Amino acid sequence: MPAPLFDTVWINGSVGTGKTTTAERLGDELRRRGVPGAMIDVDALRRAWPAPEADPFCSEVALANVRSVAANFRDRGAQVIVVAGVLESPEELMLAAEAVGSPRALQVRLTVDPETALSRLRERHADDAELDWHERRHPELASVLDRAGFEDEPSSTRQS
Repeated sequence: MPAPLFDTVWINGSVGTGKTTTAERLGDELRRRGVPGAMIDVDALRRAWPAPEADPFCSEVALANVRSVAANFRDRGAQVIVVAGVLESPEELMLAAEAVGSPRALQVRLTVDPETALSRLRERHADDAELDWHERRHPELASVLDRAGFEDEPSSTRQS
């Protein structure tokens, strides 16, 4: 089997777009095709409290954890790591690619219409206090990602 074109697929998008579900499905497909790999859910790796005032989304600890977890997966033979997590800029993509040890990362941004996202968020957070935050965060983060200027071709993370 030829080596995969990408060694990392980063599933990016606002809250409620289906990043984790998509990453899980992609991981299932890679497994089905016999490609050694792993899946990382960045949200699970950033759950620390209290968040530092200067880093309200615990991005620093998330990136450090991604680096450690990805290294463990790579040491155990993962050829492709599928990651679900938010990257707000091309600069964050470069840091993330470095953290997962990836010279060939593909960033895929998921989008959905706002009503679909809000419906998903309402279902997911129906019984918790975070629903209001997520409902406000979806359009805000979608706008940040719209302005980020990601390139369609991930050449900036590839080695020649």
